[in-house]
Amino acid sequence: MSLRTDKRFADLGLTAWITRQTEKLGLRRPTPIQVECIPRILQGQDCIGAAKTGSGKTFAFALPILQKLSEEPTANFALVLTPTHELAHQIAEQFIVAGQPMNARVCVVTGGTDQLLEAQKLQSRPHIIVAMPGRLADHLNGCNTYSFAALQFLVVDEADRVLSGSFDDDLRVIDRFLPAKRQNLFFSATMKDFLKTSIVFPIAQDVFEWSEQSEVATVETLDQRYILCADYDRDMVLTEALRKFKEENEDASVMIFTNSKKDCQVLSMTLSSIGFDNVCLHGFMRQKERVAALNRFKSKHVRILIATDVASRGLDIPDVQLVLNHRLPKMPNEYIHRVGRTARAGRSGMAISIFRFPRDLEFLGEIEALINTKLTEHQIDQRLVERIFMQVSVARREAEMSLNNEDFDERQQRYRRVRWTQEGLDPDEMEAKWREEKEARAKERRLRLKQENEERRRREEELKQSVVAKDSRFQKAATDKKFKKAKFVATEKLDELVVQRKMEPSKAKGKHPRKKPQLKKSQ
Repeated sequence: MSLRTDKRFADLGLTAWITRQTEKLGLRRPTPIQVECIPRILQGQDCIGAAKTGSGKTFAFALPILQKLSEEPTANFALVLTPTHELAHQIAEQFIVAGQPMNARVCVVTGGTDQLLEAQKLQSRPHIIVAMPGRLADHLNGCNTYSFAALQFLVVDEADRVLSGSFDDDLRVIDRFLPAKRQNLFFSATMKDFLKTSIVFPIAQDVFEWSEQSEVATVETLDQRYILCADYDRDMVLTEALRKFKEENEDASVMIFTNSKKDCQVLSMTLSSIGFDNVCLHGFMRQKERVAALNRFKSKHVRILIATDVASRGLDIPDVQLVLNHRLPKMPNEYIHRVGRTARAGRSGMAISIFRFPRDLEFLGEIEALINTKLTEHQIDQRLVERIFMQVSVARREAEMSLNNEDFDERQQRYRRVRWTQEGLDPDEMEAKWREEKEARAKERRLRLKQENEERRRREEELKQSVVAKDSRFQKAATDKKFKKAKFVATEKLDELVVQRKMEPSKAKGKHPRKKPQLKKSQ
């Protein structure tokens, strides 16, 4: 479906000052979700809207809310709930920019900053509050002076994530402070049946539902590809794919997704040490660090952002040319959100995902079934992957050793203790209990991994016989000796090479071992 329509913003019932503001912002024509939802919201209906990433969902609810606010300017007029810090700040920025003519006051409540300062902002009678559920619930539990009696709108952005169950306790706290009579607006890139039957936020029977009609769940301008890797060379495959792309697109912006906070930090340090300037973004970073990293990437001072799924939803960074999935998301649905960071607003873009062969073939099939699109193979030179094997392995091991000597584990501990304190638990008692449980989990994990490895080997043989036989894309890989090797380097050997590298600083700075390609430094 095209993002362009033949309508004008004035045709949707928006007043002159808002249409003038959209022109100043460069919004010439409303998108389909804006055409369908804005009039209904202005008429007072509850609304559920689902559309692909980059389709203008934020302005679909922000513009009618601002118009209603201009007619009746009261404090705490609208509450917007969202699952991540970055998305909350982005939504707030869009409200501020669109509401500039009427000086709309917007408050962001996400945590990561002094709770007292946030409390003061809440007490300053903002028009719009944009919040993460957990942090807002903490404020409401800690102080009963906040009044939402005048609230007219509750917006849940990325509703499939917020209403999936993980935030339910916090949402129940919030709901106790909200008036029963209000408009509920649920928006997401993916429509879920449970949105209409939310246990926490009941929605009206005459709710207006609109979902973008398309057989393909991702945008047409997105080029989606895959690379097959073995268990041992995922980092090298990523490095070579990134080097090749940056060599051909020197000024391109790239987002790399991985799963855990620690892996995000280690990968960032690894790529930095081999010449790729980057910033990372994950949940254990302080709020000012996260904002600074995102601003450096948005302003193109740094062209590579490595992130966990905190950056996969809603962030509007228009000029991302490539999304790389270093590690696959846990759920196929999250793939749509990740790759939606590129090819936004009608632009073209590429997404490359690294799949282990053959163990990830089943997951690849689930993703392709969800998006109704077949991924194509992205070609890289396997000889170059092999030649940088030791270089990247040593760089990663050095990053892991360096990280263990820094404050990453201390941050994890502080994060746990703060959470326990907020829940009214004794942090020392809980820490001791956590360590005991950690040891027990480690023993269980070793046993489980042994069983899983046996099951995995059996399952891989089945995949080779079933999936590979049916899909010609993987028949060549099935006979490739690379995927039959277990080419791991002992940790002790890598530690020796790291020590040797530190003792020879002149060789560590830009001089790579012979017969290994010079990795081009990104700008």
